[in-house]
Amino acid sequence: MAEIINLRNARKQKARADKAVQAAQNRVLFGRTKAEKLRQEAEKAQAERHIEGHKKDE
Repeated sequence: MAEIINLRNARKQKARADKAVQAAQNRVLFGRTKAEKLRQEAEKAQAERHIEGHKKDE
């Protein structure tokens, strides 16, 4: 026979798991030092300049 589960508890467990995933994403996004943020911005700007330099003029 199938295992009987309590739907209320299953919903709560799913909500906890979703919150844990969101917390992990926030730690990656917001848990960086100022130097790391500045370095990433500089790399992004350099990549954009590199791409813009290779575009054709219309």
